Amino acid sequence: MSMASRNKPPASQRWLAAWRAIHWRRWQRSLRIATQLLPWQRLLNRRTAVPLALLAFASAVWVWQPPREVGDNIEVIALPELTSSEPVIAAPPAAPQPRLSPSPSAAVSDQHDLGDWRSSAVRNGDNLSLILNRWGIDSRTTYLLEKSSGGKRLRKLIPGETIKVQLDEQGELQQLIYAKSQLHSEHFVRNNGSFSHRSVVREPELLPTLRRGVIDDSLFLSGQRAQLPDRIIMELANIFGWDIDFIFDIREGDSFALVYEEKYLDGELLGSGNILAAKFVNRGKVYRAVRFEDGDGAAYYSAEGVSMRRAFLRAPLDVFRISSGFNLRRKHPIHKKIKAHRGVDYAAPTGTPVFAAGDGKVIESGYSSANGNYVFIKHGQTYITKYLHLHKRTVKTGDSVKQRQKIGTVGSTGYATGPHLHYEFLVNGVHRNPRTVPLPQATPVPVEDRPSFDAFAAPLLAQLDAPLATATAGAPIGAQ
Repeated sequence: MSMASRNKPPASQRWLAAWRAIHWRRWQRSLRIATQLLPWQRLLNRRTAVPLALLAFASAVWVWQPPREVGDNIEVIALPELTSSEPVIAAPPAAPQPRLSPSPSAAVSDQHDLGDWRSSAVRNGDNLSLILNRWGIDSRTTYLLEKSSGGKRLRKLIPGETIKVQLDEQGELQQLIYAKSQLHSEHFVRNNGSFSHRSVVREPELLPTLRRGVIDDSLFLSGQRAQLPDRIIMELANIFGWDIDFIFDIREGDSFALVYEEKYLDGELLGSGNILAAKFVNRGKVYRAVRFEDGDGAAYYSAEGVSMRRAFLRAPLDVFRISSGFNLRRKHPIHKKIKAHRGVDYAAPTGTPVFAAGDGKVIESGYSSANGNYVFIKHGQTYITKYLHLHKRTVKTGDSVKQRQKIGTVGSTGYATGPHLHYEFLVNGVHRNPRTVPLPQATPVPVEDRPSFDAFAAPLLAQLDAPLATATAGAPIGAQ
């Protein structure tokens, strides 16, 4: 026996090796094809690893679960013997009677039934179709309403407004009233298969009312104690705002009196109207103002017929505190050097509105590293006002502005340590202190209207000057 035949493996071992080699190559080929056809790298990742593992575990449990043994737990039920050849059909169980819920129209009727009329307040997300569907009104009626002459006014319903409808015996819509407020409503009436429209505006009854008060802390709190509406308190401050600084000038013991309109409708107080006349005593000095209408509109004038409105606002914003005054030898808070401060800094929260001090034209509106966002306004040939460190600008160069028109908001852009407005006032190119510079007067009462003004102002001013014994504060003047 040769060495080759001696080292040669047995035939069974050679056959097993050949079989393994053949099947191993087939398995490799199948794996390669599967890898090419299926995106295994996309399927197997961190997100799918845990779900696939759980799925494999559940499959293994299901496959290897031992079969249940049945036979011991089987209950044998004896069937009754059939005595007839007719098939036995089990009757289905009686269907439960459906519980009918009340229709939306019935629910609304229970709450707002006004006889033939029904009413509903507009809620968030409501539109005309949704509201009418609650009363069972079909979509064709809604279409006819929207296509009527005033149908566009029904497209924007605001929460809090009211929709009233009148239905006939068949449930057909006959009338619809869209009440925007207690004074303004839109009426729609069915007429020969369509709807006609008309707007109704009611005028409230105006009753002049007298109120008095004494300053104990602030104008706003003292006005509230005198039962003045918030809007009237702010209007009172605006009337005397050119002569009195209500932040720094008022003192304890100052007093005020005013006659203003109250609006009534069907005996119900709706709100307040205009201030007809007002008086304010500040540090012993008496200021009076009367509202008078001429051909150019309404304005407030003093008892002498001089306009209360100055050509410029004393301060170009309403809510503020003075953080740095006019000082030609101030130490700069950033540069730490003595540098003239040719304006007044009004500290206020970011976003506080800034108004134009007077009528004029914007000569510059831009941004610089020192001033931040700024606006310069020229008023005639004499005056220029400057507004620096704005957060946003709402006007651009070349725009014409009116007094108290918003030109921007308070910010801290440029060289600023916090949100504030730097305000400068120039007269013939020379910086002046905005808080003390004499402001030019506006137009007085026209000469031809002076007799009418005197006749109108005299009884109102007499009411303001009357002692408390003859003028009851808070009562309508006509009732005294």
